[in-house]
Amino acid sequence: MHAFAALLDSLIYTRSRNAKLKLIADYLHATPDPDRGWAMAALTGGLDLPGVKPALIRALIEERVDPVLFRMSRDYVGDTAETVALLWPAPVVPGAPEPLSLTDAVERLRHLGRADAPAELARMLDRLDAEERFALLKMATGALRIGVSARLARVALAQAFDVDVELLEELWHALPPPYAPLFDWLEGRSEQPTAADTPVFRPFMLAHGLEDARVDLADYAAEWKWDGIRVQIVHVAGQTRLYSRTGDDVTGSFPDVAAAFSTPGVVDGELMVKGDFQGGALDSGGGAASFNALQQRLGRKTVSAKMLADYPAFVRLYDILVDGTEDLRALPWTDRRARLESFVPRLDPDRFDISQLIAADDFTHLEAIRAGARDAAIEGVMLKRRDSPYVGGRKAGLWYKWKRDPLTADCVMMYAQRGNGRRSSYYSDYTFGCWTDDGELLPVGKAYSGITDEELRQLDRFVRSHTVNRFGPVREVEKTLVLEIAFDSIHSSSRHKSGVAMRFPRIARIRLDKPAEEADRLDTLQRLIT
Repeated sequence: MHAFAALLDSLIYTRSRNAKLKLIADYLHATPDPDRGWAMAALTGGLDLPGVKPALIRALIEERVDPVLFRMSRDYVGDTAETVALLWPAPVVPGAPEPLSLTDAVERLRHLGRADAPAELARMLDRLDAEERFALLKMATGALRIGVSARLARVALAQAFDVDVELLEELWHALPPPYAPLFDWLEGRSEQPTAADTPVFRPFMLAHGLEDARVDLADYAAEWKWDGIRVQIVHVAGQTRLYSRTGDDVTGSFPDVAAAFSTPGVVDGELMVKGDFQGGALDSGGGAASFNALQQRLGRKTVSAKMLADYPAFVRLYDILVDGTEDLRALPWTDRRARLESFVPRLDPDRFDISQLIAADDFTHLEAIRAGARDAAIEGVMLKRRDSPYVGGRKAGLWYKWKRDPLTADCVMMYAQRGNGRRSSYYSDYTFGCWTDDGELLPVGKAYSGITDEELRQLDRFVRSHTVNRFGPVREVEKTLVLEIAFDSIHSSSRHKSGVAMRFPRIARIRLDKPAEEADRLDTLQRLIT
């Protein structure tokens, strides 16, 4: 555990991307199997340790230290794993504890039942120092938050062994941790593993923001950017899998879509919930409900028959990567589009359609079309270079996303809470509200992004000097500061007292010039509901 704990500690305090890559690469070269495989699984979110829950960790520490002290310390530190690691009492036993390897820790945690978990986890924590306890708890809960994405960890692995990261990505999703066949190949002890007859994930092609640039529509095709979740559907050897943009297997959340896709191939599209549709078939120009409807099904391991009926899912297809056994990714977009148009008629029309292209004479015409579109399911416009191959990641000049302009509202800060990680010392998460007709301020959202470091310090000072009440880690503040909130859309919500829920709220600016009583009213937001 010591080497893994030292790696996490170094990654937390390292800002440079290249430095992070070197830290991971050095660890992988110095660490034997299977420890390095389990470390990669932890860094990429590939560990499933269901026996350890945050509530269990809190219960263990509160048996050993004053619960009030723990909660106050947690509020100050901003991270449960770090707080528990520091507060955990040293066991009163003679001699140094026997070292615990990363593999030992993982194997024990993987096979823990609910009844055995408290005693076994406590025994493991007793054997570790504070740094190792932090690493163990972070790994066990699957919430590393160390500034390393799954993609960055795999890039580090590819660079460490001088292989193509896109090839590594494909092999990665075909192999379970601790990836022994992968490391055998990387170090020249065996042939390259194969993904044949396995429904593996291929890295998505991503887009750069268009910003203020303009493109020639003779070179670029335009299509709507739909507001669902990007998915890749793979069918091979009688198996179908749905993958999210990060490579997570989401088949269990959408069994209706998986069951309907039985044609060999790999496609890329937007998964949404049906809205207005006619005659049992999707209207290819729309037919999608808002993202709020899709949220009812996200993250569910099992989906009830009622959920399937109330929120039927479908996929609007953007691209085709494999047709049968033929890999089409090297073909230009125009050829892949033609193949997609011939592929879609083979699919269930109640579950799949094709994203329509936007007919525009030139870029100025496209600007006008985009400005007039605020459908509940439209997020913006995609611009795809007609000769572009399908390549993983973001490649300059090939695809652009041109999101619709956000909506904005002037809201009043109501509550604040400390952030996590490097923001744990600041009140950086803000709940804000709008006025009712009766003069009551009701919460309408929560945001923590969109501000600079200087603005963060400014808001933190405001919270500390204008606190009127405390509820555990949450501070209620004087209702005097107005924040301009930008958001992509707003929907009805029975879970919130205000009756509304914002999509992607972020702070656009601090309105020191505006009195709180002039902030927006709730009925203004209700008129924007889609």
